[in-house]
Amino acid sequence: MGSEAEAETVDSVSDLPVQDPPGEEFSAADLRWVKYASSEHQRDDVALIPYERMDAFIAGECSNPECPTRFHIERGRKRDRGTLRHVRCDDFLLYRMYWCSFGPENYGEGGTILPSRKYRLNTRNRAARPQSMRGCTCHFAIKRLYARPSLVLIIYHERRHVNKSGFICHGPLDRDAIGPGARRLPYVGSEIQQQTMSLIYLGVPEENILQTHMEGIHRYCGSDAKVDSLASQYVQKLGMIIKRSTHELDLDDQASIRMWVDRNKKSVFFYQDSTDTDAFVIGIQTEWQLQQMIRFGHQDLLASHSSFGVSKLKYPLHTLLAFDSRQHALPVAWIITRSVTKQDTLRWMKALTERIYSVDPTWRIGGFIIDDPASELDPIRNVFCCPILFSLWHIRRTWLKNIIKKCSNSEVRREIFMQLGKVVYSIWSEKNPMDALEQLFQDFVDQTTFTQYFKSFWIPKLEMWIDTIRNLPLASQESSGAIEGYHLKLKVKAYDDSQLDALQRVDWLVHKLTTELHSSYWLNLYAEESGSFPEVKAEYVASTSWQRALQIPDNAVIFDEKEPFSAKVASQKDTSQMWTVWNPGSEFSLCECSWSMQGNLCKHIIKVNMMCGPRKDFQPSLSFQSFQRVLLDLWQKPMDDSFSLDLSVAWVMQMQERIQKVTELATSDGIAQVSGRLPIQWTNKKGRRVAAKRTSPLRVVPYSNGTPQKDFTPKKHRKRKRLSTVSR
Repeated sequence: MGSEAEAETVDSVSDLPVQDPPGEEFSAADLRWVKYASSEHQRDDVALIPYERMDAFIAGECSNPECPTRFHIERGRKRDRGTLRHVRCDDFLLYRMYWCSFGPENYGEGGTILPSRKYRLNTRNRAARPQSMRGCTCHFAIKRLYARPSLVLIIYHERRHVNKSGFICHGPLDRDAIGPGARRLPYVGSEIQQQTMSLIYLGVPEENILQTHMEGIHRYCGSDAKVDSLASQYVQKLGMIIKRSTHELDLDDQASIRMWVDRNKKSVFFYQDSTDTDAFVIGIQTEWQLQQMIRFGHQDLLASHSSFGVSKLKYPLHTLLAFDSRQHALPVAWIITRSVTKQDTLRWMKALTERIYSVDPTWRIGGFIIDDPASELDPIRNVFCCPILFSLWHIRRTWLKNIIKKCSNSEVRREIFMQLGKVVYSIWSEKNPMDALEQLFQDFVDQTTFTQYFKSFWIPKLEMWIDTIRNLPLASQESSGAIEGYHLKLKVKAYDDSQLDALQRVDWLVHKLTTELHSSYWLNLYAEESGSFPEVKAEYVASTSWQRALQIPDNAVIFDEKEPFSAKVASQKDTSQMWTVWNPGSEFSLCECSWSMQGNLCKHIIKVNMMCGPRKDFQPSLSFQSFQRVLLDLWQKPMDDSFSLDLSVAWVMQMQERIQKVTELATSDGIAQVSGRLPIQWTNKKGRRVAAKRTSPLRVVPYSNGTPQKDFTPKKHRKRKRLSTVSR
């Protein structure tokens, strides 16, 4: 059956050819459909077949492998010959409307039962029980023509087996399909289902998926041949649903997104459709992402990965990242929009925090990292009420990639990158960074390709970047490396070669994020915390350059006093191979390994910078210099010995305590070692039995949700004497 755009249109039933496909049964797929409009119906798909083949057509439609069903007669009418004076080409002797037996009523969640019926339904030929009816809208009508009784006109009003929202509502492709034997199915919790879906999305062989699924099922209902058979069918069905699922719920991208939002309301915290006055904005956060944002974001950092796919996607992607227990960047919310206005940013941020406060009213973050100087800061300060930091990962990566692309000489690449680093380092000095940049253009006047690119693309907005670096504290290399790690993973998932034709559709991006990318991060965290899937856990642990740098021993780094502008790092795979890191100790270091030559922050650079930190012959990093500047600004002595001096001292002491606790936790082997050194606080003397919980000025675990708990401390009970027993 062709699409509506391809189907031709006829003005009269007389112009339709009679079709008689071979075989005992045939379906709509075997017919050629055209558009026909009359006073009774508007531009419906029609076809003309012999009257004697009508039952063969109905039987073929019931045998649809994707949506097997039966059709019942919803309504019908008859006429006798000679009752019409004026006969039109589409007048009927017999009229019947056939409706899919999974509709039109909807007894499912949020469904309606059509209480306005005033006639009795013929339910003997229905395929589904009333509890299984899901509001299917698939229906067609047949007309035995008055003028030509040997022919039947088929009018298909809705060919898809979908509900009013446009979603498949029964059959193998229905994600929520529940059969009559649902009571006998083994228990499949959300964790087991998400685990199985994640393994399917990641391409794990079906035998391994089934084995893992069985292990999860056996934890709840034991091992049984029937249970194993049903679990195997469940895995096969889920795999078929995922394999056949598509991002295109409608040919129109905007309509497809509306349908997705209508079906996934629990995963959408903000939606604003595109109008003449409002920009398109959709905020996506699954329930699992909400849990991780509350868990890892409380009293910790959130980061913004902004403007992904500006030139390739229809709408850029903005990601909010939390940092898990290994300081890996974890996506906790996705925002798809081209709008960066203060008003739209404030709207979706408020909607996001209101959703979090409905779960945990005490939730607060410690800081917010941005990577784009064009980001609006006022909404962040107003909504999150926290300090704002700036990450240099984006500018470093972009500069290095273009230097490698536009300069062929390795020595020239190294010198240009080092000079750009000096431009950034000179921001806090008395020198003008633009003077240093002008000197760079004079020194490399022969590198016309790079200088033209830099002048046209960066010079117009470089002042904005410099002001942001000067005015905001800078994030460390560890957080920058974590954000870059998420960027690389997102890039691999989004820019798959087989999907390049779908980059201009928003529904494709939403489908990609909520299926493959979400499942990947869910499985990574599950493997880390449960101990399952050791290979997945090992790959997850080593997914950032910072974690890979921790695996390099200190004796593998060699400093040569004769070459102060370079350091050597021995390869861990081949000890005879040495990697040279130029400009050590700087965020603008350059390594000659293949990973660094792709513009990435490699493990060799991070390891060398770790070793340069305590050495006095290397200048401090940019993030440490900005930290020193914040402390000096905070430690400004007031004009006189007044109350403001007391307040400044209190702030400095509070910051010192928090830094000491963070440092102590970072250098310890675990939280148990830190909590073991905290002082014991006893409860009141009257009901004292055991030591109370230790308290710490630094919250290192997620804050409770404030639910009042009962006091289980034993109390003395004194019986009240009865007045009658008191001696008179």
